[in-house]
Amino acid sequence: MRDRSEICARLTHRGLVAVIRTPRHEDVPPVCDALLDGCIDSLEITLTVPNALKAIQQARERLGPKVVLGAGTVTTAQLCRDAISAGAQFIVSPIMRPEIVAAAHAAGCPVMLGAYTPTEAQAAYEAGADFIKIFPADRLGATYVKALLAPLPHLRIVPTGGVDLETAPEFIKAGCAALGVGSSLLNPELIKNADWRGLSRLAKAYVEVVAKAKAPPNGRS
Repeated sequence: MRDRSEICARLTHRGLVAVIRTPRHEDVPPVCDALLDGCIDSLEITLTVPNALKAIQQARERLGPKVVLGAGTVTTAQLCRDAISAGAQFIVSPIMRPEIVAAAHAAGCPVMLGAYTPTEAQAAYEAGADFIKIFPADRLGATYVKALLAPLPHLRIVPTGGVDLETAPEFIKAGCAALGVGSSLLNPELIKNADWRGLSRLAKAYVEVVAKAKAPPNGRS
């Protein structure tokens, strides 16, 4: 079993967390496989997926240490405990609810709490959140993150919403610890058509642009 620091390190290594929000429970296994084939191994299954806890349990049993598996859209401490019991290794919430942190940390799991304003982001940090999920980030953009980190450089920010192939490098260069990527990666048409190779190719494209953005200038370390 990985400890909290190891899971955090895995989440920031590639800097990509795939947010899996499918309309059918049956789509989760092939989606996970396609993402893994595309070198994205941090997977967040949202609790809005039908039979989400079962999907998390099955993914954990099937994929084991190949992935870091999380639960998203966690809004209460009880849902947090349920998700961890099902096999989630990290917890993501769209809201700032401190009791979720206590429930996650009691099980050795890191947690991302949602925030939108500087006050919410700092409050989430003070509540013990390992990461701050800036959500929705589409109207805020990378310039907001850069401005936020200027006075609050201790925040480990993970924007979600508005992250695509064009904006991903901008968010990384602004100082984000990782990126939560949803429908721009989990393209509904690819899933509807069961185009798993297409999803893998898209995942690889995200891995490449983020790796390039994270690389030191001129290849120097």
